[in-house]
Amino acid sequence: MPRGHPLLEQVKLTATVKAAGCAAKLSPSVLDTVLRRLPQQIDNNVLVGFETSDDAGVYRLSGGLALVQTVDFFTPIVDDPFSFGQIAAANALSDVYAMGGRPISALSIVAFPEKGALEVLEQILRGGLAKMAEAGCTVIGGHSIRDDDMKFGYAVTGLIDPTRIWRNIGAQPGDALLLTKPLGAGVISTGLKQGRIPEAAVSAATASMSRLNRDAAEALTEIDERSPGTIHAVTDVTGFALLGHAREMAVGSGVSLEIDHAAIEYLPGAVAASREGFYSGGLRNNRQFIGDCVAFQPSVPEEFQNLLFDPQTSGGLLVALEAAEAEAALSALAVREVSARLIGRVLQKRSPLMEVK
Repeated sequence: MPRGHPLLEQVKLTATVKAAGCAAKLSPSVLDTVLRRLPQQIDNNVLVGFETSDDAGVYRLSGGLALVQTVDFFTPIVDDPFSFGQIAAANALSDVYAMGGRPISALSIVAFPEKGALEVLEQILRGGLAKMAEAGCTVIGGHSIRDDDMKFGYAVTGLIDPTRIWRNIGAQPGDALLLTKPLGAGVISTGLKQGRIPEAAVSAATASMSRLNRDAAEALTEIDERSPGTIHAVTDVTGFALLGHAREMAVGSGVSLEIDHAAIEYLPGAVAASREGFYSGGLRNNRQFIGDCVAFQPSVPEEFQNLLFDPQTSGGLLVALEAAEAEAALSALAVREVSARLIGRVLQKRSPLMEVK
């Protein structure tokens, strides 16, 4: 069944689930508590494990080659099945790009209602395949189960040079902070579930979430190859929000961060949606877990504070890099039509861990 068929036009995927996209993730406090209880496996070929909550695992195959492995799946964040498939694929691929790797293969993960329309499932899979093909990543299989709450995503494998891995740790005092996508996908998807978001805002959010982080990663690689050691830390901004992933970077790097809320780009309609109070349970969980680590200056409005706790799906890359190369990085990103912004700086460790002005 082609896209645009009347049956598919009637489908409202976000209305079928309790939480949309990465807002459905477990609370970071729950996840942190459980992971700290688990024993560590010792394998000298594991170059990156889950100790610092990095974006993907890295396993060394030889002196010059390693695997990057990640898995990501979630509930619908938009109503259109094809777009949902595209976003799920872009989101899963993002973890590989955030490590500096190149995705090569993927396995699909499907949870679908037993009585769900097969045409909907077909369009979800088609959307995912289209985005994987754009990335040059081959889908080689998958697994499916019956589930009343629809879910879709991928386990992705990539390749990387073991000497050129980007980590979410390593930020240094004096670094500039750069963000490659706008914020606000969470509040827009929450408002969409209630049918209260303008179509233009939905379209802009869908386009942003569907875009691969490949262009951003390639631009950053270009800068890092021209000036080795320029890129100090990279992570993608997803379910734990900008401040949640920034916290992981700060803690792992032993530094503090200063963020300028006015320098951040927000999706069209996101500030209005935040002002209307379209907040997910994921946003509240993030704020509860991260709140003690951040101080907001009195001049930062509440709606902007909440956008920094807003769970993102297929969000941009948060990068700590040499301040002297920041403008060159922006130029390289602009050539690839990536609308990146410098949003703050890295400071010597102090209290609070993060400050937003």
